[in-house]
Amino acid sequence: MKKVYTTTMINTGGRSGESHSPNHSFNVNIEEPGSKTEGTNPEELFAAGYSACFNSALDYIKRAKNIRGNSIIKVRVSLYNQSKESVPDVVLGVEIEGFISNLPLSKVQELLDEAHQVCPYSRATRGNISVTVQAVPEI
Repeated sequence: MKKVYTTTMINTGGRSGESHSPNHSFNVNIEEPGSKTEGTNPEELFAAGYSACFNSALDYIKRAKNIRGNSIIKVRVSLYNQSKESVPDVVLGVEIEGFISNLPLSKVQELLDEAHQVCPYSRATRGNISVTVQAVPEI
């Protein structure tokens, strides 16, 4: 297997800290989910990355099938606490909604299902967390 890309991020302070790229071209304050301060959290970053990656996979599928409609992908990432103990046992869940202009929902669902097979994020999460994929009439 040939490596085609590698990136690195550095975090200090965990969920109450900051993350940055080694050259500081990207810096972000990390906050607890639901925090009222400026910053983001790992779940938002995961949703942003997954939505961009999934939409790119979908674009690949559309190009291969000569489909030109614009697509929008919404990814919702949720945290679920499975623990009944004082130490949290938290897992992620992902809901993906997709829209493609000028296509019937059944065709959009077919294309989304294909994108879900080739998207690197989908491959990484398959069998590890719950991920649902649904065509919607608008986003």
